[in-house]
Formats: sequence, C-alpha cells, structure tokens
Amino acid sequence: MTTHTTRMLIIGSGPAGLSAAIYGARAGMQPIVVQGLQPGGQLTITTDVENYPGFRDVIQGPWLMEQMQAQAEHVGTRVIWDTIVDIDLASGSPFTATGDSGDTYVGDVVVIATGAQAKWLGVLGEQELGGKGVSACATCDGFFFRGKKVAVIGGGNTAVEEALYLTNHSDDVTLIHRRDELRSEKILQDRLFANPKIKVLWNKQVTRFLGDPAGQGLASLELKDTVTGAVSDFIADGAFVAIGHKPATELFKGKLPMDENGYLLVEPGTPRTSIPGVFACGDVMDHIYRQAVTAAGTGCMAALDAERFLAHREFEAGKELPSVAAY
Repeated sequence: MTTHTTRMLIIGSGPAGLSAAIYGARAGMQPIVVQGLQPGGQLTITTDVENYPGFRDVIQGPWLMEQMQAQAEHVGTRVIWDTIVDIDLASGSPFTATGDSGDTYVGDVVVIATGAQAKWLGVLGEQELGGKGVSACATCDGFFFRGKKVAVIGGGNTAVEEALYLTNHSDDVTLIHRRDELRSEKILQDRLFANPKIKVLWNKQVTRFLGDPAGQGLASLELKDTVTGAVSDFIADGAFVAIGHKPATELFKGKLPMDENGYLLVEPGTPRTSIPGVFACGDVMDHIYRQAVTAAGTGCMAALDAERFLAHREFEAGKELPSVAAY
C-alpha cells in the first residue's frame, strides 16, 4: 500500500474536480485527483454537448472530459484511478483519506467534487435510449427538440421547472405524473397551468420507453394508469425524466453539514464548508443549476480559496509565502 501526499487532494474528476485541479496546479499545489467510481463525471454518459463555451460545433461529453483531464495533467496534476471510501475530517489539516485500493491520501486541503446522479425510473428502454431521446436534463438537451413533441416525467419542482423551460423550444409539452396532484410549489403550479403549451397527464406511470423501428431514437412511452391499470402508448420525440438528483455524499455523512436532500452545505457564495481547509464544488453542493460550466466555475473558486487558505496559514505560521502562478 502506498501513501500519497499533496497540498490539494481532490475527490472526484468531473468538470468541477478537474477545473479545481487546473487552477490548483497552476498555483503550484501539485494536486492529486482521485477519480472515483465514474471518472469524468456525468458528462461521460452525455453524448452531444452544445452549450459549453468555446465550441462552435456540437462536441461529445466524453471527449470534453478527456480534454479537461489532459489539461490538468499537463499543468502538473496527478490523476489516480481509485475511490475514496473513508476520510478523517475531524482531525483537521492535513486530512487523511483511504482509497478502495488500500492506499492512503494525505492532503493539506480537500476539495470535494463527487457530483450527483440523476434519479432514473429504472424501466425498460430507459438506459438503451439515453441520449437518443431520453434525458434527465432539459437545460442540457432541450435545444435538440426544437419544434418537437416532448414529455416530462415527474411531479415535483424539478419536473415543473423542466416543463416550463422546454416551452422555449417546443409548443407541445406534456407533463406525466403518477398521482392526481403535483408536489411542486404553488407558484410553479400556477405558471404551469397557465401555460397553453403544456398539458398534464394525471395518474400515469411510465413503464417502458420504446424506440423507433429504425433504431434512430425514441418513438413512444408506454403508460400504465395508476387507477384503472389500463395500458396506453404516448407518442413523443423526447422524454425528460425529472424525479430529482442524488448527491454523492454518503462518504461525508456525520462529517459535514448537509441539507435535507443530502447536498453539502457551503458558506453562501463560496465553496467553503464548515471545516477550514475543506471545500465543496459542483453538483455535490449545487442542486439548482447543475451545469458543466457552473460546476467548472465552482471548481475554480474552490482552488482559489484553497490556495488562499494555505497561504494564510503558512503566513500565520511564520513561513515564507508560496509563489502563486498567474491565473
């Protein structure tokens, strides 16, 4: 077993973690990124990306993450394929984490970028048609369904917000909910019911996604009436599963404050957690925006705050201030 030491230990390798690594490496902190169970994060299961700044044409999510990792490594980041299974935050800096491999990771600061995963229905066709008409992010993929018929599955704030957003691209949006009333805030419901582009199907449960015979994408949704049990087909070009997200924060339960949904709590407007030297960025602390570009932005913030934390600590200890690379 090996002990890896670094000034900046980054847990997670999506846009937030790799952006933190790029900025941290350029500040001379020689960061280590522990990739986790899904190296590259959610973008590695995203096909077309059209809203990341700097690219005129549609790019592929996995390719974008490969480029981010290559840039991070080029400026001095070590990327290690391992999964953190335990971490001691209570003892303060330096923090010690244990990998599934048995290796130990010691970092003067820790950047948590473990992300979040969309909740899925777990029905037939959902995985096979992912990126081919079935999505969990209207903001990411709604643009591809301009002028087409789309469905949103869910009944909470996320589903209503997704349905409202999709009216920017489609005049035919249907919200499908398994109950006879929504769970979202009343103000959102009022906006939904007032929008002529949106229809609601009550007491309907999606039991299957069906592709077209040519294998080009989604053709319809199989629905089961939750009251009568009757089965029907709903034709749609796109379907957006909007039943919430689950942040990857199991590792930090009892160690860091979280909200009722498990998202890490940070000081408003910053990536700083309640423990000095521990920072959280990306979807693990952001349940509102959940975009690659916002995750990257908070990763940058985490690295800048981490560098300032270390510089202040070393100054207070009477040490020579480290040289800081230009950002």
